[in-house]
Amino acid sequence: MKRGKRYIDSVARIDRTREYPLEEAVEVLKNLPVAKFVETVEFSANLGVNPKHADQQVRGTVLLPHGTGRDVRVLVLARGEKEQEASEAGADFVGSNEYIEKINGGWFEFDVAIATPDMMGDVGKLGRILGPRGLMPNPKLGTVTFDVAKAVKDAKAGKIEYRVDKGANIHVPVGKLTFDRNKLVENIKALMLELMRAKPVSTKGKYVKSAHISSTMGPSIELDTSLLLAELR
Repeated sequence: MKRGKRYIDSVARIDRTREYPLEEAVEVLKNLPVAKFVETVEFSANLGVNPKHADQQVRGTVLLPHGTGRDVRVLVLARGEKEQEASEAGADFVGSNEYIEKINGGWFEFDVAIATPDMMGDVGKLGRILGPRGLMPNPKLGTVTFDVAKAVKDAKAGKIEYRVDKGANIHVPVGKLTFDRNKLVENIKALMLELMRAKPVSTKGKYVKSAHISSTMGPSIELDTSLLLAELR
């Protein structure tokens, strides 16, 4: 793959033979050459789990203390007084059957879908459409609830979903490159704490095998996970 001068310059500033303490890694990342847009800071980790086993699935949500830095478009599928509650909480789209019909027609102008339990009989039919896009409301993720106000506020505040893929990897956004160092560090620590909380009981050996941070267009920086986990204890 042909790389641009900016990327090559960035790689030259990173010592690929070492693992960086989190604070230093963030500082290095913030001082790399930047793209012409505000890049997202991404966290990735390889976990010592076997995703083929149901009891070793790692999935959940975490509310980042400083959010992700992006505007989250929230759709709430509800009826009656819950519609007004969702609107007052700041939902971008609120309704019921009319939005189900729009989704069936190919409309996906939202980032998070929240539904009240009484709507799931109809919303469940969208599973084959929303499921592959990661947009299907799920009670385990707090997006199927009667407390729509809290769900909307959490989504707007920076609540993100993490889910291990087939290669036992986690990839999630943890902020913008324009965030100051402390905010990025605190977001990453919050995520790591949540990943440790979600560690499957059946997992054996090293749980977090490796972890990296990177910007949207930049190379990754490997973290010293032993040091980071020690700081979290």
